[in-house]
Amino acid sequence: MIEKLRSIAIFATVVDQGSFRGAAQHLGLAPSRVSEVVSQLEAELGVTLLYRTTRQLSLTHEGRLLHQKAQDMLAAAELGLDQISPTSRVPTGSLRVSAPAFISQTRLMETFAIFAREHPQVDIDFQFSDRRADIIKDGFDIAIRAGWLEDSELLSRTIGNTDRFLVASPEYAGSRTVPRQPSDLEDWDWIRFAMRPDQTDMTSNDGTVASVVGTSNVTVNSAEALYEFAVRGLGVTAIPEHLACRGFDRGDLVHVLPEWKLQPLGLYAVWPNQSRRENLTTLFVRFLVGNGKA
Repeated sequence: MIEKLRSIAIFATVVDQGSFRGAAQHLGLAPSRVSEVVSQLEAELGVTLLYRTTRQLSLTHEGRLLHQKAQDMLAAAELGLDQISPTSRVPTGSLRVSAPAFISQTRLMETFAIFAREHPQVDIDFQFSDRRADIIKDGFDIAIRAGWLEDSELLSRTIGNTDRFLVASPEYAGSRTVPRQPSDLEDWDWIRFAMRPDQTDMTSNDGTVASVVGTSNVTVNSAEALYEFAVRGLGVTAIPEHLACRGFDRGDLVHVLPEWKLQPLGLYAVWPNQSRRENLTTLFVRFLVGNGKA
């Protein structure tokens, strides 16, 4: 029975991680061993639990039933261990965290560092990239998302926000008629961020809301690239506060329509609701909620 329970736990990890390789990395086993355990479990039960293709895994009806019960079993086991183990008060284990690349230049890095210092027995693998990670398939425990959260089956908490500024180089702004309102920017060149809508919404000091689309022939997938192209005079763009302030301090950028405000970028922590490290994950989330500022 012990071996079967172990096999069920490995099967659940495969589902949670989205692949045999992800489960193997998570468990510290060889991928071939993980695949072998699941195949043996299927043979013992006499059913197919997973449909396997070269690119993805999908659960059969029997697999979904077993996975649901396996989640309950593992959650109950973790709760029992927490209640009886005197060392459970000391967080241990590992976390894989995904975050947008620009976060590495914000004050949130200090929050990450404080957490790491206060929990030396937790191994944290931070991955900073503007490529949007698939938490399940890429094997992350938690992801930091910037923007406006979409509907999702993932659990989420707001951890803060960061202001944005509309900027351009002094040379580019000087070559255009001074704008008085957002509609005056319709014929300006815009540098677009691939993961954001083309429409830019702005609010004036008196509460008036306006939108502008403008024209664009340059699109990037990095906030840092927005900054670099704006400095080089390719047009107007919206960038996070820390990048805008860098450009203002250096004299490389000017604030366009400063009397109009952009919607701040929300910062969110998102994580799968079937996380096998529920206590460690939620500990990290609670720490970010209490201390997370960009």
